Amino acid sequence: MASSLIPALAVTAPTLIAPATPITEGEHGGLLEVLAAIPDPRDPRGVRYPLTSLLAVAVCAVLAGASSFAAITDWLRDLDESGQTRLGFTSGIPAGTTVWRLLTRLDDRLLSRILAGWLHARTSPPAARPARYRTVITIDGKTLRGARPDGRQVHLLSALDTSIGIVLAQVTVDAKSNEIPAFTPLLDAVERVLGTLAGVLFTADAMHTQTGHADEVHRRHAHLLVQAKGNQPTLLAQLKHLPWAQIPAGDRTRDHRHGRRETRTVKAVTVATPGGILFPHAQQAIRITRTRIVNGKTSRETVYLAITLSAGQATARDLQAWIRRHWHIENRVHHVRDVTFREDQHQARTGTGPAILATLRNTAIGWHRTTGATNIARATRRANRRSHDLITAVTSS
Repeated sequence: MASSLIPALAVTAPTLIAPATPITEGEHGGLLEVLAAIPDPRDPRGVRYPLTSLLAVAVCAVLAGASSFAAITDWLRDLDESGQTRLGFTSGIPAGTTVWRLLTRLDDRLLSRILAGWLHARTSPPAARPARYRTVITIDGKTLRGARPDGRQVHLLSALDTSIGIVLAQVTVDAKSNEIPAFTPLLDAVERVLGTLAGVLFTADAMHTQTGHADEVHRRHAHLLVQAKGNQPTLLAQLKHLPWAQIPAGDRTRDHRHGRRETRTVKAVTVATPGGILFPHAQQAIRITRTRIVNGKTSRETVYLAITLSAGQATARDLQAWIRRHWHIENRVHHVRDVTFREDQHQARTGTGPAILATLRNTAIGWHRTTGATNIARATRRANRRSHDLITAVTSS
């Protein structure tokens, strides 16, 4: 590589691009119909309650705010006879231990895929997508602090479609490993829901700034936006030493909220030659400067990123929006699971129980987001008050 990167660089300029390839839509179906695809782990002898009914109750109860296995059973018991019959319980209702034993034996990845596909198929695409529309999926992990099977905390890696607010996939990270080996299985799960990853942009934190991840995403005709930190010291040094002083600001936003003023300035530069920076398939280098003023004190933070989209496919304004969307999974999913559903206080320990409950919470949040709710706690209370309306909504095709 040349000793100076300046000849290989070009400041990004807006260019029109063709619309992204549309995502394959699934078939619309009611919840009971969709859940029939999940195999029953029970011995068929002595089965009294249909699997689809038990799973539908779990989904509806969490949509109505249930935060534990006991709360799921209580919600079913509180339904009137008509509601219980509509969900398939015509000869009594199960004990709490029956619900608990079944849910903790299910395949959590399969349930996540089935429910994500159900939500995605029910979500109509925007009537008029902008010419520069692109599906942006953010990836992040979360530790279930109260769940300690075998004495270890459960860690889950999730992928959120930021445009519609649905968690498309979730995988459990091996207790003796970290998020990096779980990245490819997560892509597989997302691809099964969407049908194709072509044109999709994935954003992830610095842990996933891995050459293998970039190659895997590129192989699927998708794109990657990641931050460079100390885990990639050579890349970080290269990005820092680009001639940023000679590059004009591409986009600048100002916010004044929560008692602070914040300015975000984005500079982006195209690496015109192969190998311009040491990260596979990288097309642009990005620098974001955040200046905050809180109580009269000024602080400044600078971060560096790389993206596999060219300047014509991603302007500075696009980059600004996409990078800020990365926090949606933390603010609009993980935080809600902790505060509204008290996830970190729930001490699930058996089988796949922790991941199953996390999947049900993701489904509840996604459902309420797609119905226009901005306050998930209020939406769950409303669903709980109108249980028959909820049952009608989720079981209809």
